Amino acid sequence: QVQLMESGGGLVQPGGSLRLSCAASGSILNINAMGWYRQAPEKQRELVAKITRGGSTWYADSVKGRFTISRDNAKRTAYLQMINLKPEDTAVYYCGASSWPSDYWGQGTQVTVSS
Repeated sequence: QVQLMESGGGLVQPGGSLRLSCAASGSILNINAMGWYRQAPEKQRELVAKITRGGSTWYADSVKGRFTISRDNAKRTAYLQMINLKPEDTAVYYCGASSWPSDYWGQGTQVTVSS
């Protein structure tokens, strides 16, 4: 019933920045937690960042200090600010959201870091 709409992916040079957005829509108003996953070629999907409704955050070691997750509860939107991007950040990035009793997923957006 809830749909996630992602935007902001694209091609960026090493050292550059991107900001991803994920907007939740549908009949459910409250989103308990939102997060960002990524899956690189020939790699398993990994959770890179998550944020609770109250603002508590968690980051994977590979992105600490470079990525920042935030959310606007009123807009039911999560953001992922990515700076100092590296080629190894290249992946399809997926948004996830939890609204009891269900979890929801976006379709994924491609982030490519290359010179």
